[in-house]
Amino acid sequence: MKQGFKILYPLLLAIAIVVGIYIGVKYSNSPISVIPNFGQSKINGLMYLISNEYVDSVNIDSLTEKVIPKIIGELDPHSSYIPAEDLEMVNNDLDGSFSGIGIQFSILNDTIMVVDVISGGPSEKAGVLAGDRIVSVNDSSITGSSITNEKVMHRLRGAKNSNVKLSILRPSSKDIIDIDITRGDIPVNSVDVAFKPNDEIGYIKVSKFGKHTYSEFLTSLAKLAVEGTSKFIIDLRGNSGGYMESAINMVNEFLPAGYMIVYTKGNASPLNEVFSNGMGSFQDNQIVVLVDEWSASASEIFAGAIQDNDRGLIIGRRSFGKGLVQQQIPFNDGSAIRLTIARYYTPSGRSIQKEYKMGDSENYEMDLLNRFEHGEFDSQDSIHMNDSIKYKTIYGRTVYGGGGIMPDIFVPRDTSFYSPYLTQVVNNGIIYQFAFKYSDENREKLSKFKSAKSLLVYLKGEDILSQFVTFAASKDIKARPVYINISRKEILNNLYANIARNILGDEAFYPIVLMNDETFRKAVDILNEDKGFPIREEEIYE
Repeated sequence: MKQGFKILYPLLLAIAIVVGIYIGVKYSNSPISVIPNFGQSKINGLMYLISNEYVDSVNIDSLTEKVIPKIIGELDPHSSYIPAEDLEMVNNDLDGSFSGIGIQFSILNDTIMVVDVISGGPSEKAGVLAGDRIVSVNDSSITGSSITNEKVMHRLRGAKNSNVKLSILRPSSKDIIDIDITRGDIPVNSVDVAFKPNDEIGYIKVSKFGKHTYSEFLTSLAKLAVEGTSKFIIDLRGNSGGYMESAINMVNEFLPAGYMIVYTKGNASPLNEVFSNGMGSFQDNQIVVLVDEWSASASEIFAGAIQDNDRGLIIGRRSFGKGLVQQQIPFNDGSAIRLTIARYYTPSGRSIQKEYKMGDSENYEMDLLNRFEHGEFDSQDSIHMNDSIKYKTIYGRTVYGGGGIMPDIFVPRDTSFYSPYLTQVVNNGIIYQFAFKYSDENREKLSKFKSAKSLLVYLKGEDILSQFVTFAASKDIKARPVYINISRKEILNNLYANIARNILGDEAFYPIVLMNDETFRKAVDILNEDKGFPIREEEIYE
C-alpha cells in the first residue's frame, strides 16, 4: 500500500499543479478579471475590483479617504481635501459664527483657564468670569496632560440651544461652582481691532477675509471717520486670505469708478474682470497697507490693487505669493475638496503666484524657510526680483510678478532685542503664563482701569520685570542679566500688552504691543508727513 502511494504521489502532484494552472488561467481569462469601465475612470474600476475580488475584506470608504488626498496632492499646493468631520470647523472660521458658549480660553498647567468672556454671549449671561478654571464638562473631567485645544472646543461647541454644564473653580471661592449654559451663536470676528494712534490716523487690523469681513471693515472705517480720522493704516500681516469677494469689496471703498481691482482666468474658467464702481466712501483718504511673508491670497489681492492703481503705499516685507483661486465642492458624505480653478492677476497683469511643481508640496512649503535663511527678512538687497516679468502701475512705477507683492517701503525684521534669554521665555510660553498669573492675582485692582493708556501708566510703575524673572526661574529658565537687559524693552512691552489683553481685551492689547513695531511706526511716520500717496516715477527722478 505504501509502495503504491509512493508510485502514485508524483502523478497526483502533477495533476494538482495542472489543475491549479487551469483554474488560474480560467479565472484570469474570465470577464470578472477585466476591470469594469466606469466612464473611462480607472480609479472607479479599480475600487470596484478591490471591493469584489480582493483576497481580504476591505473598507472601501476608508481606502477612499486615504486615496483622495494623495490624488489631490499631485496637483498644486493649494488644492486640498477636507474630511467630513473637519469641514464644519474649517468653514466656521470664514463663515463668521459657530454655536458655543462664548469664551476665550487657554490651557495652562493642564487646566483650562477662561481668559475672556465674550460680551453678551451665553457664558457672560450664565455668570462665567475671566480667571475661572473649567474642571469638568457635563460631569466629565477635562483636566490633565491629555487635553488639547481641539478636544476642549469639541466639548464646548454644540448645537444652538443645546445645554452644557460646566464645573468651575474660581479663585475667590473654595467650592466648585456648577453653571448651566445654553449654547448660542458666537461671532468669529475678522477685524481684530480699530483704533486711533493719533488724532488723524486710524489703524485697522484684519486677520482674515471671511463672510462678514467687509461689513466689519466698513463699520470700523465709519467709526474712525466719525472720530475725525482722515488717514488709514490697514494691517494685513499674518492674514492668509479667505473670500476674494470680501477683499474686492474692501478695495472698492478706496477707488474711484472704473479702476480694475483684479481679474481671474483658468483652463475651464473664462476671463473675469472686476472693476471699482465708484461707490466707495474713502476715495480721497491716504492709505498705507502693511504686509509680511504670511500675507497671502485675498491679502495680496487687496495690496496688489492698491499698489497697481497707485492708490496707496505698501509697507513691510514681501508677501507669501499665493495667486491661485479655489472653489469648494462638496461630496454627498459631507466632505469637500477645495480645487484650484483659476489664477488671479493684479490690475497691471501680474500673477503673484510663486513657482511650484505639480505634486511637490514639500519644496513649496520650504519657501519661507529658504527666504529666511537667504536673509530676505533682514535685508532688501537679498531679494532678487525677476527683470523678465516687470509691470507698470498706472503712474508708471515698476512692479514685479513671479512671487508675492514686494512692498514700496521695505522694513526688515527688528533683531536688536534678540537674545538667548528672550528665545527661551518665548518658546516656553513664559511671557503669556506670567501675564495670565499676574492678571489673575491682581484682577480686582487692574479692572478699575478702563483704557490701555491708564493701565499702562500703572503697570510701568510696578516692578514687573523682576517678578517675571523670578517666575521664569521657577520654570527652570535661569536669569541672565546681560541678555535680560538686551531684551528688556521687548519683554516688558509684551508683558504689558498681554496683561492689558487679559483685562481689557484686544482694544488694549494692540495699542501697547504696536509701540515697539517698526513697520507700524514707519507707517505712522509716512502718514504724519502726508506721504501716503505714491510718487510718479518721473517725479522720483526730477
